[in-house]
Amino acid sequence: MSSTGQPGAHSVRIGSLTVGEGPAVLLAGAFAGGQGADGRWLSLRDDHAPSGVTDGPAGTARDGGESAILARARAGWDGPLLVEPASAGVLPAVAAHADAVVLGPSWAGDPELLRAACALGLPVVLRRGAATSLEEWLRAADRCADDGAAGVVLCESGSRKGAPGPAADLGLVRAAGRRSGRPVLASPGDDAGLAGAVVAAGADGLWLGPEAGPEAVEAAREAVTLIGALVRDERPGTLTGAREAIDRVDAALAVLLERRAFLAGTVQRLKPVGGFAGRDMERERRLVAAMARRAPELGQERLAPIMNAVIEAGLHLAEERKEAGAHLTEEHGGDTRENGAKPTSDGVPPGSVESVPRGQAGMEALAGRGPDHD
Repeated sequence: MSSTGQPGAHSVRIGSLTVGEGPAVLLAGAFAGGQGADGRWLSLRDDHAPSGVTDGPAGTARDGGESAILARARAGWDGPLLVEPASAGVLPAVAAHADAVVLGPSWAGDPELLRAACALGLPVVLRRGAATSLEEWLRAADRCADDGAAGVVLCESGSRKGAPGPAADLGLVRAAGRRSGRPVLASPGDDAGLAGAVVAAGADGLWLGPEAGPEAVEAAREAVTLIGALVRDERPGTLTGAREAIDRVDAALAVLLERRAFLAGTVQRLKPVGGFAGRDMERERRLVAAMARRAPELGQERLAPIMNAVIEAGLHLAEERKEAGAHLTEEHGGDTRENGAKPTSDGVPPGSVESVPRGQAGMEALAGRGPDHD
């Protein structure tokens, strides 16, 4: 299948997928955890191929298996398909069915094999071997480009020996991207919980193992969404792309807001006077000022109403939880006033809630425009 190659200095087009521009991509095994991924990869090497495809170290096809398995992988998936060949003999089938060719150190070390694979005119995903240095890896990438590859993507799939599953060297991931200007994929190994670390290290995509199931794919997707929203400098050029980027930022915001509400609830339980009556407007103003230093274009004036709404939402939630706890305790007898505060005749703790700024007044107090009601 044809590829449009390399649309930008740091991006490579693989089928319908752009690697190195926009969100980090997610690549999973063609016959295991492909569902939910952006692209699928398939290795025809004897140590990675699906059962029945090869029967020896040389990757000799069984029952014409290599071409058949490629056709089956393509028939079940119309998205980007990346294929690692076992030998030069399967390259015509790769050209017929794949959107990119995946090459390991054995190919990179053989000039004739490398030239033959790059001559397909497909993008090349170049996997680093365990003993391959950064310099060797980058030189091999340059040779791929010189030999006709339609873009080169580096792939750090792991170098630790003796581990349950290879884990990427995240320092190399960052160094390879900075030194080469090419997109870099990386593997979190067998631990899907490392997907966030891979994205945070600057990887342009996650390369999941061949046995990665739906749970691993979902965890990787969550890391791409949440961590990527914080660390990737996306510059979408289309309305759809911009909205998708906003959706990822909003997803991260939702997680952070939920976490903040939980922590704010803890504060309310620990303060001598909680709820609206216990608001510390001076501290809140300092908080908004600190946020403005991180968001200078929004500035303190625009951040104040946002944070006032966030703070008041957390206070309302804390009060609702407190009331729910009080009702539960009353059903069993006793009083549940927190922090030892004694209720007044109307049930309101000392410190008038009505005297504390809310809504517009609270926003103005945070912006430093209103009176201090501490």
